[in-house]
Amino acid sequence: MMTISRRNALGLMISAAGMAAAGPSFAQKRIKIGFSQATMNHPWRVAMVETNNAYVAANLPDVDFIFTDGNTNANKQVADVESLMVQGLDVLMISPMTADALTPIVADVMASGIPVLTIDRKVNTEVTSHIGARNLPIGESAAQFIVNKHNGTARIIELQGTAGASATVDRNVGFANGLKGHPGMEIIANQHCDYLQEKALKFMEDTLQRFGPGEIDAIYAHADEMAFGAIQALEEAGRTDEITIVGINGANLAIDAVAAGKMDATFTYPYVAPEGVQYAYRVANGETIDKEIILDSVAVTAENAVQMKGKGY
Repeated sequence: MMTISRRNALGLMISAAGMAAAGPSFAQKRIKIGFSQATMNHPWRVAMVETNNAYVAANLPDVDFIFTDGNTNANKQVADVESLMVQGLDVLMISPMTADALTPIVADVMASGIPVLTIDRKVNTEVTSHIGARNLPIGESAAQFIVNKHNGTARIIELQGTAGASATVDRNVGFANGLKGHPGMEIIANQHCDYLQEKALKFMEDTLQRFGPGEIDAIYAHADEMAFGAIQALEEAGRTDEITIVGINGANLAIDAVAAGKMDATFTYPYVAPEGVQYAYRVANGETIDKEIILDSVAVTAENAVQMKGKGY
């Protein structure tokens, strides 16, 4: 993958070449779309960037697509956005690390006249449009799945995402909402594992020491990668058969795991590609789009896992 500086240099070279070939009076106006990604340490986020970038390369010859990696650091992501702002953007796409940290800079971008599309995660200020799936209903559906599977009585471990991220908040609140009215459903432990497999693995290794066989009924993971960490810990402990495992995102490996009986369910969560750059291109060309664009989520269970194979990331 090219670094940002190389991409900028290449974009300038392409623009200069086009102007030289066509002459100053007939040079095609190029559209510049910036994408500030919170992190590239997760395959779902890599797919988000790479699929949008590939769509531009294949379909939008008049677009320079510049993306930055916040490296899981909100301060760096703020600096990334500040750098993008001075590059003459037509539209900014951003998937913020956390809402609170990125809200002020997004407000500055909007105030400067640059349209902003938030992707997946939201901020606490006005933007041109938000594009993503709804996390609250996904959390509620995950809870209902576990309620039904355990007849309203279960002890649950919740593996949460990044603290302060809107997706984490909504997946937690939605799950809690789904458990209301079922007093036999109890969350006995939870931890922010930042959507990462290795952090979930470590937490589950420790948790399995706290709770012996028969003391955990289900694991709810805010992302499939954390479910994979839980599965690894359970396999190492020889306890794979006793616990229901539910994840979110719809990774191909998770869909395969559901089909193989290693997971019980995953809920797809679209990575907003190529929809993100498609909508950004429309905005750059002066179109008005909806303030919120909701992408569908699908529950993948034993009943449809085979049909869903290959439809993840």
